[in-house]
Amino acid sequence: MSERSERTFNTATIGTHVLDAVAGVPAAGIAVVLSRDTEVLGSATTDADGRIAALGAALPSGTYRLMFDTGAYFAERGMETFYPEVAITFVVIEERHYHVPLLLSPFAFSTYRGS
Repeated sequence: MSERSERTFNTATIGTHVLDAVAGVPAAGIAVVLSRDTEVLGSATTDADGRIAALGAALPSGTYRLMFDTGAYFAERGMETFYPEVAITFVVIEERHYHVPLLLSPFAFSTYRGS
């Protein structure tokens, strides 16, 4: 058997990109935490392009959560928000890079599985 077929779980990596739909720009400076159950696996802040290329280490199959601190982001801009946090829960089922974008406004958000 090859090394790949002997694995008992897959490994994956996670990245994200946050866009501010109100301003029409990347959302720089948003704190993001990656967790599984109650364990924090990694944290970072979006860069000037609203991106975090890789968050956490190689991940086995399972259910994960990205938590975005949107309240602080909007507060810094003098804006109220209905969503002080956005949590995106997703399932890793294959060995690949998962891109989890977030389109954000103070009163709505949207996400999808990117490529």
